[in-house]
Amino acid sequence: MIKILGATTAALLMAAGLIPGTAVAGPNRVATPSAASVGGCAVSVGSVTAGGDHRGQGVFAALPPTASASTILGGGVYPDGAVRISSSMSWGDDGVSIAFVSGYSVLGDALYYAQYASTDGTIDRPPLKRIGGGWGSFVALDTTFYYGTVGKRSNAFGLSNDGTLYRWTIDSKGVWRNKASAAGFASVKSMALISSTKTYDTFLANTRGGALYTIHIPTTAPMKPIVKQVRSATWQGFETLLAQQCGQYGTLLLGIDRDTHTGYVYAVGHATGPTTVIQSFGKVPGTFTDPVYFHWTDGNATFKPPFGE
Repeated sequence: MIKILGATTAALLMAAGLIPGTAVAGPNRVATPSAASVGGCAVSVGSVTAGGDHRGQGVFAALPPTASASTILGGGVYPDGAVRISSSMSWGDDGVSIAFVSGYSVLGDALYYAQYASTDGTIDRPPLKRIGGGWGSFVALDTTFYYGTVGKRSNAFGLSNDGTLYRWTIDSKGVWRNKASAAGFASVKSMALISSTKTYDTFLANTRGGALYTIHIPTTAPMKPIVKQVRSATWQGFETLLAQQCGQYGTLLLGIDRDTHTGYVYAVGHATGPTTVIQSFGKVPGTFTDPVYFHWTDGNATFKPPFGE
């Protein structure tokens, strides 16, 4: 996943669990077909601290789950306590000693783009660029990327507190265009990207009533999401869902309960509606107390889009 790194950058990323399988000794294998494939997989957990730092931590599939110590990957990225929501953040490296980070966050009513290089957690310059206002009502944000043998695309998704799901296309210069929307998602509590292909994106979402759904969004216009129920109850406790591709079998899912500061790990087979296989690994050791959580994604040339549906 990562090219040869300098010792400083490699140590940071390994300690944070951003190089899966290196920070923690091989986890226990699970004897069921759906979960056995998850041995060695990890969710690359990112967060924004109260002090505005970017933190990284790996959560690994095992019975029970294991977690690496958290590491500051970028210090003082944001003003203290300013970030409300964050998209996934991309990280890569120069093959020597520097890690590169980029991604979007909402501070108050405005959308910002963070981009910086980091060595030992020290960033190289003021990292924030203001994109635009009008984001005060948004409660979720993420970006999706697809790089195929023919063509590529980049989209952004935002969920407003009135239940409207928005989509933009991000062009090669970082300009957000072709705004589209669909209503009807007021019950959604959290969303995690599980698939990006040439023709669609799919999110796994839980609702305040406890249901778990896939939201399949074709790239065509007008925007017409296809919603399928995966489970009907018991998922209401998670304010944050984070997902990472695990081999060819499906998705490793981390659910974070912000009320109790706890996290739980699941292996989710390819999403097929109510027949989707979900294996629980149990509670993650430690607590999740940072104000904002997000998913770290691979920013190197080896990036492969998730394919969990």
